[in-house]
Amino acid sequence: MTSSFKNHNYKNIRPVQYRDLDLISQLLTKIEEIDQYPDSISLQQQIEQVKNWYGLYKFLSLFPNPHQSNFQVYIAEKNNHLQGLIQITPINVSRSTWRVERVLVNHSCDGEILTGNKGVVSQLLRYCFEKIWEARTWVLEVNINHKTSLGLYRQNGFQPLAQKTYWSIAPELLQQLAQNKVDLPNLLPVNNADAHLLYQLDTVSMPPLLRQVFDRHLDDFKTHVLDSGLKQIQSWTDNQEISQGYVFEPQRKAAIGYFKLNLCQNGSRPHQAKLTVHPAYTWLYPQLLSKMAQIIQNYPAQSLQLKSADYQPEREEYLEKNGAKRVEHTLIMSRSVWHKLREIKPLEAFSDVLQGLQTAQSPIPSQISWLRYSSPANYFQPFDSKTTNNNDNSEDLDSLNN
Repeated sequence: MTSSFKNHNYKNIRPVQYRDLDLISQLLTKIEEIDQYPDSISLQQQIEQVKNWYGLYKFLSLFPNPHQSNFQVYIAEKNNHLQGLIQITPINVSRSTWRVERVLVNHSCDGEILTGNKGVVSQLLRYCFEKIWEARTWVLEVNINHKTSLGLYRQNGFQPLAQKTYWSIAPELLQQLAQNKVDLPNLLPVNNADAHLLYQLDTVSMPPLLRQVFDRHLDDFKTHVLDSGLKQIQSWTDNQEISQGYVFEPQRKAAIGYFKLNLCQNGSRPHQAKLTVHPAYTWLYPQLLSKMAQIIQNYPAQSLQLKSADYQPEREEYLEKNGAKRVEHTLIMSRSVWHKLREIKPLEAFSDVLQGLQTAQSPIPSQISWLRYSSPANYFQPFDSKTTNNNDNSEDLDSLNN
């Protein structure tokens, strides 16, 4: 769905500031997270990170880089009271697709926030649609049981795109999977030289409509130098470690499977996994899950969380068969936007061009009098025929012909 936006005046919406962090922390017990990605870290954890590294976050937001929008939050307030907030982030390097990470509302003003086009949630969404000019597509996830949220997002132009199921594998089941024999001779570590392989794998494993919405390119599968440094800092502060690898098919010279593990080093939260498998190589599911289970055994016992989509029936069947527990069922929704350019008069649009075409000298006359030319030879002579004669004209013509 496409739409244009009028120039609304959002006086009660502004970017989050440092002074807002303590207020948000204090009100988290009174605020309900309407929608957020189930595998994202809690807002309280993010606030603590931002407090500790606020100068770095502020510095990174000043110039284009992979972490420019790590904590892009807008809050709605009325009479100095927080009504709600929205967190957004781009999901590709080109920044053409943005995701609504979470929407929070204040319990004390539910009636104002959840209903009608003038509700605060709708205002926050439409503020982002108008504010982020580079965004052409917006995506979000909402629990399928949240009927009010589903209706609210539909009212703001979002349409269903795909369904996702979040799974949890218990530590006991992970121990059993780790006992299985893993035969993956072509399991290789990931680096930037393999970005084209991972890009091809991601493309072939996703339906065309989702590929169009997520709009990923080769650079989305490369690790930026700055990104590597910040991930190293995050691993120290959050007790987190990342392990990833891909399966290479030498005959087809293609990647057919990929996994990425976010491992918790102190056991305070579940491990998380991202898994991509080529649709023609579904036999890799037990192999890759067993490999991930073996890696997890080197860390404190915790469950493993991963997700599947409705276009991955083999993965859902395997996880359900092996006793994985369904944690949450969500709906991915998307909407497209376009921004109307300022209308100008046609002559204004070409004024600069016309000025550039102005001649510095007197222009050549556009009409030529045939009376001045008694023969074709006169075409090569100046307009002042009084200073020349026919003999000169003949000599000049002969010289040109020779």
